Amino acid sequence: MKVLLINGSPNEKGCTYTALNEIAQTLDVEGIETDIYYIGKDPIAPCRDCRACGKIRKCVINDKVNDFVEYARDFDGYIIGSPVHYGSASGGIIPFLDRVFFVDFMSGHNSFIHKPGSAIVSARRAGTTATIDQLNKYFQINQMPVISGRYWNMVHGSTPDEVLKDEEGMQNIRILAHNMAYHLKCKEAGKNAGIIPPQQEETVYTNFIR
Repeated sequence: MKVLLINGSPNEKGCTYTALNEIAQTLDVEGIETDIYYIGKDPIAPCRDCRACGKIRKCVINDKVNDFVEYARDFDGYIIGSPVHYGSASGGIIPFLDRVFFVDFMSGHNSFIHKPGSAIVSARRAGTTATIDQLNKYFQINQMPVISGRYWNMVHGSTPDEVLKDEEGMQNIRILAHNMAYHLKCKEAGKNAGIIPPQQEETVYTNFIR
């Protein structure tokens, strides 16, 4: 079993990485493989809503999103990490996730459905719960079980050293990691017992025009 940890911070080894690395170490103890994927500092274009991905099965914008969609498909769970910038997620992670999930859906891959996901955020002081809510919506629209800790999944500090001193925050994300491992092991046990995912209904689209 493998969990992909997505570092949505422009700082490769900053506060967000520090929290994700703590999760990776905890999952390793649980026998779960991990990889921390850094989205980098290069600009990530927003979705154009051209819907060409439904025909060519990839995004028409030539950047790392297409490679990520292919790479991420083989993982069993996902944890998205982001710093809080102006009270919300980083300017890089949102266009990245918009296109990743839209390309995956429109191309018919459905790589993320029924796989567990979780969001962790890092902040100096405020904006954490709003950012967690923002990131959790990607899981909820893709039928992904949302894995929680014992508190909201956040750490505080302006530097990695300060994050390490947030003992409650670091403990909570370790609890999150153990809960992720527990869910994955239960899912695997269910699969081995012949329990299959629910049958999918054909999507119905409506609006509020009468």
